[in-house]
Amino acid sequence: MALEFDHVTKTFALPSGQELTAVSDINFKVEKGEFVSVVGPSGCGKSTILSMTAGLYQPTSGIVRVSGEVVTKPNPHVGFMLQKDLLLPWRTIVKNVEFGLESRGVSKSERRDRAMAELERCHLKGFENHYPYQLSGGMRQRAALARTLAIDPDIILLDEPFSALDAQTKLLIQDSFAETIKEAGITTLLITHDLAESVIMSDRVLVLSERPGTVQREIEIGLPNREHPLARRQMTEIHDYANEIFTLLKLDRRAA
Repeated sequence: MALEFDHVTKTFALPSGQELTAVSDINFKVEKGEFVSVVGPSGCGKSTILSMTAGLYQPTSGIVRVSGEVVTKPNPHVGFMLQKDLLLPWRTIVKNVEFGLESRGVSKSERRDRAMAELERCHLKGFENHYPYQLSGGMRQRAALARTLAIDPDIILLDEPFSALDAQTKLLIQDSFAETIKEAGITTLLITHDLAESVIMSDRVLVLSERPGTVQREIEIGLPNREHPLARRQMTEIHDYANEIFTLLKLDRRAA
């Protein structure tokens, strides 16, 4: 089991002295190599789930496990990608990819070899000596993925990494990401507001309720070609899955 949330609740103390429960009694499991998306209304705790997986927050109650171990602090086996690539503008692309390895004390020769291997896997060979400003938005996101893969994570957390890209670039990058992650065999947890994206990228979609978020439905995406979202977009079943998710979210908002 790569990831498990076991009856997890997270409550935050507000400056007013009141408490805000972000998620309540969250239960789900993610198998090794599986790609799972999390969708739900704004403010339902999607980012809180990612932060607890990474060990940035501790549950108020319940247990989060990564690779069978209870998460009690920031986990070096978890890679985290945000909406922005956060590349350091004063470092070359290869130096950016090496950054995580450098901070862990990996030798210069080893981190260069690993960085170059990931740049090649992410189709950025030949751009290693460029600076971030010289790359397109899509290339920068691929460089951010190479940086994440270079630390050899067990799990990658994706926090809407495609939302800032234009529509055409987004389609191409989704395909590139999916193929790379599938090839690497890495477990992936994606949060997104794009329902079609959640379907074309995933093995399974978790639909959260309004805050405090809880898992109201797990939807298995029984379609082939997970590594090729562009091919999946051509399948008529995509609309059926997206409509099912939309209906759940719409009904939940009415109930609230």
